[in-house]
Amino acid sequence: MIVPRPRPAVTGAWLTVTAAVGGSAHLRGWRPGISVDDMAPLTLADELVLLAYDDEGVNRLGRPHLDHGLSGAVLLELALAGRVEVVDDRLVVTDPTPTGHPVLDAALAEVAADGRRRRPKDWISRLAKGLPDRVLAGLVDTGVLRRESDRVLLVFPRTRYPSPTGAEPVAETAARQRMVDALLADGPVEARTAALVGLTRAVGLDRKLFRELPKERLKARTTEIAAGDWASAATKKAIEETQAAIMTATTVATSAAIIGATSS
Repeated sequence: MIVPRPRPAVTGAWLTVTAAVGGSAHLRGWRPGISVDDMAPLTLADELVLLAYDDEGVNRLGRPHLDHGLSGAVLLELALAGRVEVVDDRLVVTDPTPTGHPVLDAALAEVAADGRRRRPKDWISRLAKGLPDRVLAGLVDTGVLRRESDRVLLVFPRTRYPSPTGAEPVAETAARQRMVDALLADGPVEARTAALVGLTRAVGLDRKLFRELPKERLKARTTEIAAGDWASAATKKAIEETQAAIMTATTVATSAAIIGATSS
C-alpha cells in the first residue's frame, strides 16, 4: 500500500562503500591503499552476506537467521532511501519510485502492491523466500564471490561462496572497518554504518564479528549508536521496528530449533 510522502533531498541508499585508511584500528586482511571506490555499489544486504560468510565460503550465521537478516536489510535500505515508513505500526510505501537495484525494487513493488497494511515483522518472513540466493547470485555476477559446488562424502551436495582470490573481499574488510571505527569512536555515526551495526546486532552477528572488543563497550556503544541522531524520525522508526522484527523472527526460529532437537 502506498502513502505518498515528499522525497528526501538525498535519493538512493545503496552507495559505493569507501575504505577508510588510517583509522585507529585495522582488521585482519586490511590492506592500506586499496580502495573499493571503483566497485559496483553494495547494498546492506550485500554487506550482511559478506560478513555472514566465512573465508571458506560457508554461512556461519545459519538459516533462517540469514534469511530474516536479509529481509530486514532490504527494508532498512528502503527506509534510508525514503521509500518506506512505519505508520501506525504498519509498513507503508511513501515513494514507489524504483531505486535502480533489482532486489530492492522487487521488494518495494511487492510491498506497494499488497492490499493490506502489514507490520514489519510480517514482511520479514514474506520477503525472505529465495532472498539469500538472489543476493549471493548478485555478488557472484559482479565477481565479489564465486560459487563452488561439490559433494560431502561423495553424497551430500554442498555449495560454498568463497572469495575469488582466496582472501577476504575488500568490500567486506571495508564494511568491518567502518563498523569498528564507529564502535571505537565517541561521536556521531554515518547513517548506513549505523544501520549496518544495528543489523548485525539484530541477527546476533556482532558477537562473532567483534570478539576482540570488550563486551561492555560493544553493548554500550551499539546502544548509543542506535539512539543517535543519524536519520529522520520517520526513518529511524522504520529501522527500529524492522530491527525489532528481525530479533523476534530469529528468536522464534532458534526456540523452535531447540524444541525440535530436544523432542527428537
